[in-house]
Amino acid sequence: MARQARNNRGDSVTTQQQSYVHGGAGGPLAGMTMSQVLDAAAERWPDNDALIVVDQGVRMTWSELRDRARRLASGLIAHGLEPGDRIGMLAPNRAEWIITQFGSSYAGLILVNINPAYRKPELEYALNKVGCRAIVTESSFKTSDYIAMLTDLSDRLPDLRLRIRLGDEASPGMLNFADVADVEVDELALAEVAAKLDFDDPINIQFTSGTTGSPKAATLTHHNIINNALLSARIMDFSEADRLCIPVPMYHCFGMVLGTLLCATHGAAIVLPSAGFEADACLKAIADEGCTALHGVPTMFIAMLDDPSFGAHNLSTLRTGIMAGAPCPVELMHRVIDDMNMSEITIGYGMTETGPLSTQTRRDDPIDLRVGTVGRALPHTEIKIIDESGRIVPVGDPGELCTRGYCVMRGYWGDQERTADDIDEARWMQTGDIATMDEDGNIRIVGRIKDMLIRGGENIYPREIEEYLYTHPKIDQVEVVGVPDEKFGEEIAAWIRVHEGERMTEDEVREFCKGKLAHFKIPRYIRFVDEYPMTVTGKVQKYLIREQMAKELKLAS
Repeated sequence: MARQARNNRGDSVTTQQQSYVHGGAGGPLAGMTMSQVLDAAAERWPDNDALIVVDQGVRMTWSELRDRARRLASGLIAHGLEPGDRIGMLAPNRAEWIITQFGSSYAGLILVNINPAYRKPELEYALNKVGCRAIVTESSFKTSDYIAMLTDLSDRLPDLRLRIRLGDEASPGMLNFADVADVEVDELALAEVAAKLDFDDPINIQFTSGTTGSPKAATLTHHNIINNALLSARIMDFSEADRLCIPVPMYHCFGMVLGTLLCATHGAAIVLPSAGFEADACLKAIADEGCTALHGVPTMFIAMLDDPSFGAHNLSTLRTGIMAGAPCPVELMHRVIDDMNMSEITIGYGMTETGPLSTQTRRDDPIDLRVGTVGRALPHTEIKIIDESGRIVPVGDPGELCTRGYCVMRGYWGDQERTADDIDEARWMQTGDIATMDEDGNIRIVGRIKDMLIRGGENIYPREIEEYLYTHPKIDQVEVVGVPDEKFGEEIAAWIRVHEGERMTEDEVREFCKGKLAHFKIPRYIRFVDEYPMTVTGKVQKYLIREQMAKELKLAS
């Protein structure tokens, strides 16, 4: 058996030479359903702020949120929905999202998160893939007209029986949210549902955003997501005194698990600054509501720090939060700690299929660990790093990161084959990420298996090049991809954005790399850009960079 030791922060780490670790105990897991979590919060902190939605002027206590959720559940049951039915949620961040998240759990329904950026074909695919019986939808957002989409698809959604729209306007074939949510609580019906629920039941379906093939419907249980939120909150020392600003979208695990549920497990206030991310609205919400924590992807933090109104807002109440979704440059970490007062900011790593976190840095980790690694395994979580034959690699060697434990999803809805591709017989989730582990159990993500490029037989991890280029004082952001090449198979392309007011040349970049990176890792193609193709969650879409470069250079893909 592998010997385990405790480092000075109380984490369980490996002392052998293999890249395997168990995250230790970190307190007990919770055997609860989502509705039980809200019941407990309402009983323990009935009059504390639970939900503040700034742009809607909404403010609810935990007891009020519980009552609103239970009324919605009663309405959904009265309209014929039964435990196990799927209900889609198609909306940006607003109060009804949170009410529906908890209300669906009281009714025993499986909430299906739908990306607000979906267009009609993607919406049709998602609703039919999991057989949604009902949907709650915003009327429109940005350039998307959801009512028109659903109307056009009315004959192509055979399972969809109940359509509920937000707002006061009437739409043919739809009920208004108030028609369903503003009803008397049916205590008997809710008690009957509660008696049938188990914390291992599926409660949430989220579609993964793959770059090839159709999205996979990751199916998560109460146990997966409640405990992920609970353990992450413990790492950040959350309590009912905390107030979390959540600019990340609710349809993503970052919002609804590490945001909503994380707060509910500890009685902290949920603060939604705006429907979609707006840097100035976020800063104002932090100052006005006295937020102590903030979640976001690096691009969100950069946007807030660079916002013209930044200096006008008092951010002294901030202390912690999670940055995830992309690497954090060291300069950004310094600015977040020094200028935003987030001395206890943590870095998280995970994926939808693991509900989402597998690792997280700790509040007192030195800066080099918070920018150079994604931390250590969460409690009750196992991590191993394997080679192509499935064997655990020595400490320090790169390989595929695999996760096992309470956090691993049930599987992909209606897709046993793709489930078996990603979860092996021993229930290890194969993440597709290339990582290394040090002797203390700290994990460093090197890149994606699919992102790894092979130039003339040499394996090259784009992230290594990106992290070096980030040390140049002129560079604000860099993304490295592989593009087709007749001689070497693949060549390296770098898209670079420089800091405002700076200028840079291709020769300057290459000279900076000489003698510091192996010659075959120096980018052949360099482009200076002002922006990157992004997902709505703020992640760079590297496959679009790759496609654009191949087209520009007239390379065969």
